[in-house]
Order: sequence, then C-alpha cells, then structure tokens
Amino acid sequence: MPQINTLEQLLKATALVAAAIAVLILAWYLVRRPPLNRATKVLLLFGLGVMPIGVALTGNIAGFEYTLKRPFCGSCHVMLPYTEDAADPASTSLAAIHSRNHAFGEESCYTCHADYQMFGAMTTKLNGLKHLYFYVTEYANTGPYGEGGPKIHMYKSFQNGMCTRCHSTTAPRWLANEEHSGMIEEIRSGDAKCVDCHGGEKVHPRAFAHGGNGRGPAASTEKGE
Repeated sequence: MPQINTLEQLLKATALVAAAIAVLILAWYLVRRPPLNRATKVLLLFGLGVMPIGVALTGNIAGFEYTLKRPFCGSCHVMLPYTEDAADPASTSLAAIHSRNHAFGEESCYTCHADYQMFGAMTTKLNGLKHLYFYVTEYANTGPYGEGGPKIHMYKSFQNGMCTRCHSTTAPRWLANEEHSGMIEEIRSGDAKCVDCHGGEKVHPRAFAHGGNGRGPAASTEKGE
C-alpha cells in the first residue's frame, strides 16, 4: 500500500475510498434489490449522498492543494523557464534559493506570489483564471518555452510586504548592509521597492531568455492579480 506523507495524498486516498464505498453500495442494491426498509434507505443515503459529497469535498480540496505546488505552475509550458530554474539545485537565483528553503519548498511559487489578505486564497485562485485565459489566447501555440508569445510581465509591482513578512528589516545582518541601512525608512514605507535592487534577472534569470515582443497580457503576477 502506498505510503501517505502529505495532506494531498490523504485527501486523494479518502476520495478514492469514499467513491469505492459508494459504488459498492449501489452495486449491492442493484444486484440484490432488497426491500426498501430503514436499513436499506440508510445505506442508500450513504451511497447516493454522504459518500459522493465526501468525494466532491475531498477531491476539490486535494485539487486545491495541488495548485499550490510548483509542478502545477510548470504544467503551462511558458512557465517552465521559471519553475525549472527554481527547482535547479545549482541555480543561484533568488527563486531557486528560496525554493531550497524548507519554508517554501515546492510551494515557492504560491508562497511568493499569493495574495495574503483576508480572502487571499480565494482571490489568488479566481485571478488565476486570467492566467488560463491568456494561456489559451496568447501562448497555447508558442514554442516549448513560450517562444513567439508576448513577454510575460506582472500586472502590479511586487510589494515589499511579500518580502518583509520573512525579512523583517530588523535583523543585524540585514541592517549591516549599507544599502539597507541607508534607506531603511523608504523600504519600510514602501517608497523604495525591494525588487528595484533584487528583481528582474536576479529572481528568474532563465525566464527572460525566451524573449517575447514585450507586449500582451501577463501570465505571472504578484498577489494573484
């Protein structure tokens, strides 16, 4: 029996078990045709109601859990330059360095780009439908890494809060950097952007290699927008 190590695997297993129970109950009823007494009705309630609802619930949650993972992001070929670099143990890009941190791991794309407001998970996934639309309309027939499609860009600038939730701007080693200490108030207020110094090719160097015409909609965004 496969070992279950993650919540996603547990949810998938639960959905399969619930589906199997529902099928067995319905098959038993169709084959045996028992009288509709109380026990039969209770079993049918489980076979037609409780188990299918359980499958839908656990299956959808398992699907959501999968969308948090980097392989899901890389399932669109135009994102491969981003995800392959992030997963490369030899890469020194910020994306790869953060992906090697156990706090990010395979969820590094979502962790850095999700909306952390009250309804962040919902808005992030709803706005992800924009990515699907632009993929179908702009990138579906492009090259293996998105060659020939519009250059990928962000809808909004990357906000400092996405960085300072981990980099508090109070650590001695961080403050020892003269550039940090010289503009500490601007960084904390957001007047100076972290990505002004640490963005672009420092984050996703391979992503900028596939070119593009510099026009068109974005497929990789900040805060799920």
